[in-house]
Amino acid sequence: MGVADGKAGKTKLPDFDSLWDYDHPDASERKFRELLPSALDSRDFPYLTQLLTQIARAEGLQRKFQDAHETLDRVEKGLDKTDDKTRVRYLLERGRVFNSSGKRDEARPLFSQALDLAVKTKDNFNAVDAAHMIAIAEPTEKQLQWNLKALDLAENSADEKARKWKGSLYNNIGWTYFEQEQYEESLLMFEKAREFQEQQGDPTKIMIAKWCVAKTLRMMDHTEEALEMQRDLYEQYQAAGRRSGYVYEEIAECLTVMGQEQEAQGWFAAAYEELSKDPRLADEQDRLNRLKELGKVSRPETPGH
Repeated sequence: MGVADGKAGKTKLPDFDSLWDYDHPDASERKFRELLPSALDSRDFPYLTQLLTQIARAEGLQRKFQDAHETLDRVEKGLDKTDDKTRVRYLLERGRVFNSSGKRDEARPLFSQALDLAVKTKDNFNAVDAAHMIAIAEPTEKQLQWNLKALDLAENSADEKARKWKGSLYNNIGWTYFEQEQYEESLLMFEKAREFQEQQGDPTKIMIAKWCVAKTLRMMDHTEEALEMQRDLYEQYQAAGRRSGYVYEEIAECLTVMGQEQEAQGWFAAAYEELSKDPRLADEQDRLNRLKELGKVSRPETPGH
């Protein structure tokens, strides 16, 4: 990033954006804080203030919303002494803290300001980020138009970093169509996501993209093709020494459609075992109960059974 060069003759400051681990925001926050002393020494004000915006983001992801706002207050005090990119990142992170703490009405105008300033200053990466955050903060019926706006920005950007947004945007748009039962459009987006991830070469992301394609095929009554894809994914996860309850669930659903309830039962049970431990499904009790019931998980083991 441009601000990471520091002043002439100084040690080059590290690119803190590359240190992010979104699954472990506490560890990310520690890494960012370790950079603070050298950032202060460098007197590179844009670097310091942008680093603080990412500390605030890490705090927000840990649900430390008050701390995050206080960190951003420090950034806000110096905004007149910094650059447009820092202003964009400040607006984005203040918006994200409001959005994560359930204050969407306060978040939306901040994302809009961030988008306008990023577009005006040709900060493509953050423009896409802002448009995709507006989509997240908007009600369902407006999400699609904002995700499509974000995708348009990403696809037409000369900035490689901005173009990398395409994978998650194809995925988001695919699920929006899926929830509206527009499966043809959904499949098109998931196919684009798969193609993009295959170009990028991350095996886990490729497998997730294939799973989305296969699930949509099942919803479109292409059950045999869907089952074949899910069995293939099962083999890939096995080879990698990993388990995916989502794959087990889809295999079970396909087998049920094909009238093979007996074989499906074991897959439903395996899916329940994995997915009942998945925090992302904590709010989907009906789904978990269905897996448990169809997998006959609660039946006590007695001799002769």
